[in-house]
Amino acid sequence: MLGRGIKEETVKRNTMLKILNPILGVLLVNQILTGTFHEILSPESFEIMHEGSAYVFAVVAILHVVLNWNWVKAMFFKSTPADKT
Repeated sequence: MLGRGIKEETVKRNTMLKILNPILGVLLVNQILTGTFHEILSPESFEIMHEGSAYVFAVVAILHVVLNWNWVKAMFFKSTPADKT
């Protein structure tokens, strides 16, 4: 029964990431394009499209890291044999 719960949790996390990752990508492209072409945009448009979406981007990026925390730990916080002594 325990294994089934872990599998369901993994499926939910993967489903959330399948939704979250494209949103993160679109927000990143938006930041790049609006930052690059800010002279073309009116100040009001720039504020909404670049500055406003930066907050959304930050929240989505934090959620992305939280959902991938096991991978982050495995990649960056590896324990070495010397750590175990």
